Order: sequence, then structure tokens, then C-alpha cells
Amino acid sequence: MHFLSYAATVMRSIVVDAARSALAQRRGGDAEHVTLGTDVAEAAPAPEHEILDVHAALEEIAKLDARLVRVVEMRYFGGMKDDDIAQALGLTDRTVRRDWEKARLLLSKALRG
Repeated sequence: MHFLSYAATVMRSIVVDAARSALAQRRGGDAEHVTLGTDVAEAAPAPEHEILDVHAALEEIAKLDARLVRVVEMRYFGGMKDDDIAQALGLTDRTVRRDWEKARLLLSKALRG
């Protein structure tokens, strides 16, 4: 279980690094720049921006409660179930579910705000 917990943290790092790389290439890579004539395309956030926004929100939440971030990493990035997370962190399933709900609310607030 501890390996899966660590793997979830590494997966988050990989996803964030890939998003940063994609944004860097988009700003000045070898790709040809094409101007779109629609406002719709500009209004939709790029997936890379969303990933970096979630990463920043998780960094802020970690200052309040690092365990909430661990639960998010294991569940979202690691694909672990509540009982696996509980076992890895030495918690009850109920505590993991409460932490998940609290983390979701904090993430929602951070991403809207």
C-alpha cells in the first residue's frame, strides 16, 4: 500500500510536469501559430492550465492539512479506493470519506475563487 501511495504522489508530479511542458511548447515551440477567429476557443481553459490550477490549489490545501492532499493524490492520481487509502494512511474508511469531501469542497472553493 505504501508503494501505491508513493506512486500516486509521483503520478501527480508527472502530470504537472507534462502540463508545464505542454504550456511551454505552446508559447514558443516549433508549432505554427494560428489565430482563431472565435471567442469560444479563447474562453475555454486549456487542460494544462486546469492541471496547474489544481496543483496550486493542492499546494494551498497542504498548508492547512497535508493529509487531505494525500487522500486526493491517492484517490485521483493513484486510482486507489477508500479502503486502500485508509489502510495506507492508518485511518478508517469513514475518515477517508470525510477527508475526501472536505478536500473536494476546498478544491472547489479554490478553483472558483
